[in-house]
Amino acid sequence: MTVLAQTDLRLDANAVDYVLLALYFLLVLGIGYLARRRVSTSLDFFLSGRSLPAWVTGLAFISANLGAIEVMGMSANGAEYGMPTAHYFWIGAVPAMLFLGIVMMPFYYGSKVRSVPEFMLRRFGKPAHLVNGLSFAAAQVLIAGANLFLLASVVNLLLGWPLWVSVIVAAAIVLSYTALGGLSAAIYNEVLQFVVIVAALLPLTIVGLYKVGGWQGLVDKVSGGPGGPEQVNSWPGNQLTGFEDNFLSVLGLVFGLGFVLSFGYWTTNFVEVQRAMAAKSMSAARRTPIIGAFPKMLVPFIVIIPGMVAGVAVTEIAGENKAALIAGDEAPSGATFNDALLLLMRDLLPNGMLGIAIAGLLASFMAGMAANLSSFNTVFTYDIWQTYIRKDRPDDYYLRVGRIITVVATVLAIGTAFIASTYSNLMDYLQQLFSFFNAPLFATFLLGMFWRRMTPTAGWAGLVSGTGAALVVFYLTESDTWVLPGQGGAFVGAGAAFVVDIVVSVAVSAVTQPKPAAQLAGLVWSLTPKEDRQHTATGEDAGWYRNPALLAGIVLVVTIALNIIF
Repeated sequence: MTVLAQTDLRLDANAVDYVLLALYFLLVLGIGYLARRRVSTSLDFFLSGRSLPAWVTGLAFISANLGAIEVMGMSANGAEYGMPTAHYFWIGAVPAMLFLGIVMMPFYYGSKVRSVPEFMLRRFGKPAHLVNGLSFAAAQVLIAGANLFLLASVVNLLLGWPLWVSVIVAAAIVLSYTALGGLSAAIYNEVLQFVVIVAALLPLTIVGLYKVGGWQGLVDKVSGGPGGPEQVNSWPGNQLTGFEDNFLSVLGLVFGLGFVLSFGYWTTNFVEVQRAMAAKSMSAARRTPIIGAFPKMLVPFIVIIPGMVAGVAVTEIAGENKAALIAGDEAPSGATFNDALLLLMRDLLPNGMLGIAIAGLLASFMAGMAANLSSFNTVFTYDIWQTYIRKDRPDDYYLRVGRIITVVATVLAIGTAFIASTYSNLMDYLQQLFSFFNAPLFATFLLGMFWRRMTPTAGWAGLVSGTGAALVVFYLTESDTWVLPGQGGAFVGAGAAFVVDIVVSVAVSAVTQPKPAAQLAGLVWSLTPKEDRQHTATGEDAGWYRNPALLAGIVLVVTIALNIIF
């Protein structure tokens, strides 16, 4: 990889590219400075004072997920697996986003909790709350480290900066605006970053398709190369799941990815939920993930397709190199699938456009890491520090703690970046983390929200046992005791975590005491009045085009059509 990085991958950025990058950084820091003027309380810092419109929180919702791991990782998946990668969007994201907006946001927003772990505290008590708070904090530091490693690698390879300089400069910029302006700075920058990312990737996609003879030319080249015709159809996705049997592959995608991993991520991950909780009203909070689902449906076309183009048009990735990488061997060129997008940029983009593309990659990194930091500082401050270490302090004390812990989280992320560096495809790493942390949490949430009999003891016992089950599957696959190529290990681990969590929770609930029904109103579906679950939109929230159910229906129909077409 060193030979490739020093010679073939280095891009010839000139003064125009550097000016564009400098302007972008100044704009990002300026937004952070302006947002700081609106921060006077901890609620302003951690939840933007619950004052943002739905279109802002909706774009931030999707941008927070469109981090460097998403952009680079999905492009890598596109080069390795082809169109089945779209399942991460059309099966593994959109349905769960709609469920969050329609079913779960009334509970989150209506209860006025400040975080997902705080919801766990009210439903199950302190043991489950502490387990969830610690596991979430650990997950965010690990994911932030992956974002940081990827950006530092990109800057090192594209601009020639030493890796340690890249890490420090990139981390300092994100830390500056997140620590200054809190969630508002992160959200407004995420809206800007979404625009920049699209402006960078859309031209690359168009030029890439032109290079290979359009969509049909891409289909022909992918079908005739390593991986074969299976890579131009999203179903059944055997290479992605690692299952040779079509039925098992579809089952793994629908249950493992589409249900457990997807719902576990989108409905319980505070990184995403925090954006919706910053909205100015219940209607706006419910519309936030649904608005985000519209661009989410289209992201595959500007992320996966460039990866597929690189897989057939970039010398270091195509042909025998791709065959070797698919087989799990080192490519003769020294490249990995993680390099796919960078190599395509090298081959296709002129100066000026290169500066926009680099800014887009930096934007994707900063959106992802800022989301990790802003959610980490909220959960650590409210759910760990305030609850268990320093209670009943003045509000400005917790505001200071939030800013300090943002610095600490950044330093920790620099350390965890080295863990991410051991994976040749970072999406493999990310899916493993989701199977550990999100899948069992979703099982606990789902059961606890719809089954009033579930007890506080079952809440923490289910979480711990579910995570343990995922770790066992991870050990079996890593030791080759159970051979599951692709990302099948993460899918199976997520399914195991979900099932074990449910079984243990039901068993423990049968022999322990539940909370009184009076304490579960607003936390359990059957004990929450219908009017509290279905709010009537009035004033600026009125109008059929602001109806969450109608918007969700439109998204669902289009998503089904995309699954049929591709």
